[in-house]
Amino acid sequence: MPSSTPQHFMDRVAIVTGAGSGIGRATAVALAESGARVLGVGRRKEALEETARAHSNIAVLPLDVCEEGAADTVVTTAVEWWGRIDVLVNNAGVTAVMPLAETDRSVITRLFEVNVTAPSMLAHAALPYLRDSSGSVVNVSSTYGHRPLAQGAHYAATKSALEQLTRSWALELAPEGVRVNAIAPGPTETDVLSAAGLPQDAIDAMLSHERDRIPTGRLGDPQDVAAWILRIADPSGPYLTGQVLTIDGGLELV
Repeated sequence: MPSSTPQHFMDRVAIVTGAGSGIGRATAVALAESGARVLGVGRRKEALEETARAHSNIAVLPLDVCEEGAADTVVTTAVEWWGRIDVLVNNAGVTAVMPLAETDRSVITRLFEVNVTAPSMLAHAALPYLRDSSGSVVNVSSTYGHRPLAQGAHYAATKSALEQLTRSWALELAPEGVRVNAIAPGPTETDVLSAAGLPQDAIDAMLSHERDRIPTGRLGDPQDVAAWILRIADPSGPYLTGQVLTIDGGLELV
């Protein structure tokens, strides 16, 4: 039976990092349902395989995007399998609760490696193919990329850097037909906090606090974010570039 989902990405190829769960998994599935061939990338092999089982158009590549040469491996794999790249979704990211009084150099380094350096190297490696396809890059930032976050200043700083990369790359690459935009989710139901090593009671308290502040009265769902990633990556929107779209249920307003 034919899919009822509009096939806006038919014959397109997309790379999605952090595809093992949360926003990355939702985005990989949504792109596949829209006709794209998707390469899902992440560190956790079993989680990626679960993502791949959701749709036959998803293939996976387990690796750490921060490893030396990882970006070239990702891009080469996608091109060898499908011959092109149309969309790069830089979704992989890490967070950390780290008050200034507890600043740890290794934590700062890891935050910037994952949230800033890895997306930069992936965009660099994919650029020749994005030029050929008039493709697009979607960077996944955070509402805290442009608002303060007590006890999370360095995480917020990495997302602020990613938003500035988005705008600067968009300006640089517009004459070549490559679009660059970002999505900035608010608090979303994902496993990013548990991956940061926080105990469940602390996670529950943080999410409850955030939920109470969100005007729409709920946390985000990964599908909420994935839907907008597809909209701004859609090849039928060639005039949209350099934008950071915040999806946070109105949290930015309070």
